[in-house]
Amino acid sequence: MKTINAEGLDYRAINEKIRETPENCLIEGCCGQRFIGAGMAGKNIEIHGVPGNALGAYLNGGVVTVRANTQDAVGDTMNEGKIIIHGNIGDAAGYAMRGGKILVNGNAGYRAGIHMKAYKEKIPLMVIGGKAGSFLGEYQAGGVIVVLNLHTPQDKAVGFFPCTGMHGGKIFLRSDCKGVTFPEQVTARAADEADKSELRGHIAEFCAVFGYDMDEILSAPFTVVTPDSKNPYRQMYVAN
Repeated sequence: MKTINAEGLDYRAINEKIRETPENCLIEGCCGQRFIGAGMAGKNIEIHGVPGNALGAYLNGGVVTVRANTQDAVGDTMNEGKIIIHGNIGDAAGYAMRGGKILVNGNAGYRAGIHMKAYKEKIPLMVIGGKAGSFLGEYQAGGVIVVLNLHTPQDKAVGFFPCTGMHGGKIFLRSDCKGVTFPEQVTARAADEADKSELRGHIAEFCAVFGYDMDEILSAPFTVVTPDSKNPYRQMYVAN
């Protein structure tokens, strides 16, 4: 593994060094550089420090691992691969992601999974170990979001206005969601045994990476959220 010292380098120089290196990379001293790993495929990079916005944007394969927190728009429009965050993640994580996985040990900011979508065999997955901020799954059109609420379970798993405009995909929340207000176009119900069985597949890698006990996680109540309409705003844009 080649070590890249990011101190004093902008994102262009860092990405150029990643492209030039045939082997996997360890990036040391990262401090706010944007677009690291953008469009990358077939390579793994590990980052020590805090990368800037749009980490792994348009990612097309490989694995990006961050041993700290990240800023906004992680995995923007990613297509394949994995992004593993050992800390917290900023706003708009997984914006329009259409494939791959984002695994977050900590909390997520606002608008996680906004415009997430799926296409044929591509079903993107985001697993958040802590809680998610407001507007979780806003305009979600496909894929799966799991919020495990592991660190402060006495608090709500999500902030305000979850699932606004959601018209595809599925969300699992490790909570009974009492006191959470969902929009009219979605159904929020208690998870049954079939849902828990499905969840095992979604969180298996998360538990392995971060060292959690899956059975303990699944012993808590979960809420499953799915849309009632494929496109609740069709009448606003299409002539009838």
